[in-house]
Amino acid sequence: MSMGADPTTLSQKDLVRELFNSYDDFKRAEISSRRFTQSEMLRWMEPMTKSNTVSVTNIGRSAEGRTIPLYTYGQGETKVLLWSQMHGDEPTATMAMLDILNFFAHRPDDVIAKTIRINLTMLIVPMLNPDGAERFTRRTAQLIDMNRDAAALRTPEAQILRNTRQKYEPQFGFNLHDQEPRLTVGPTKNVAAIALLAPPPDPLRTDNEVRMKAKKIAAVLVEVLEQLVPGHIAKYEDTFDRRAFGDSMQLWGTSTVLIESGGWPNDRDKMFIRKLNYVGLLMSLYSIATKAFERTETAAYESLPFNSKNLYDFIVRGVDFKGADGTASITVDIAFNIEEKNQEPDRIRLMARVVDLGDLGTYGAFEERDGKGITLDASSIQMDKQIPWEELQRLLK
Repeated sequence: MSMGADPTTLSQKDLVRELFNSYDDFKRAEISSRRFTQSEMLRWMEPMTKSNTVSVTNIGRSAEGRTIPLYTYGQGETKVLLWSQMHGDEPTATMAMLDILNFFAHRPDDVIAKTIRINLTMLIVPMLNPDGAERFTRRTAQLIDMNRDAAALRTPEAQILRNTRQKYEPQFGFNLHDQEPRLTVGPTKNVAAIALLAPPPDPLRTDNEVRMKAKKIAAVLVEVLEQLVPGHIAKYEDTFDRRAFGDSMQLWGTSTVLIESGGWPNDRDKMFIRKLNYVGLLMSLYSIATKAFERTETAAYESLPFNSKNLYDFIVRGVDFKGADGTASITVDIAFNIEEKNQEPDRIRLMARVVDLGDLGTYGAFEERDGKGITLDASSIQMDKQIPWEELQRLLK
């Protein structure tokens, strides 16, 4: 991207393509796995604080006593709060935000970086649940789903997020999560790479001014991401839940967009989805900084199909299968989901779980295999049974 270029001469399409194509210049290469701890994240952030790219404030401690930092970038009047990893095993946006800050550090005079720095104050909590991240689990050390604690505020982490919102009163918010990677776009077999939601502020799903701004920003995200992964953007389920932070932020007056990072073929560690977050968040922030989002119609967001589930990790088509003794063999499709099993020391073993069997013609998979000539039986294939991935490959030879 041309440094110092006049932003009025660059279309959204130009900016998106430039950000996408130059991503490898700014991604933090040391982040090569989605499994990392807070201590690693803090180490990766050190160059940003030492170079004064961001300032850092400690805003509280987790249940196990880990300090939770807030990073600030920019000096504009408009405040934007971004928080990630309130579920400890949902780190995709955390990785993307570190990439974004690296971009700011190395290209401060870039059109996008400079415009955001001048017009916005970004308030970033990259890892709200460090105790959960330590174990790579969803819940906090107190076994609470923090995103169902916005009303009761029993956990210290939820109190920290609520207090940060109350102190800074951000006009905009980004609630950053990972969703089930096998969800699809509506009735299609297309994997939902990203799902979006402008949460409702009440059970009636009222479109007040706060929510309408969030819908416009969500529409910007749709326009951006559809350039990169057309047909792979969905809408997240929009039932109001007063306990959820996205809904509560909307109720409290912060125009909030939920971004759920989904799946992509051959992307178990979410590195491509991380890249989509990088481009989408930067363009969203740029649209807020330039106020371009105000001219965006919400139709692109409103027309998104909701998440559905028409996808498995692996399907073998047309296998000759014999069930219980005394029954005849039949031809079936068999679906497996691939799960990670922790093994010591620091080793993950892939396990294939049998999740469906029969006519699976309406379902897709990240990987499919022709099962013609393969015979299996109930001694190895049973519903919900886990099979080591390498053993399954031997069975299918």
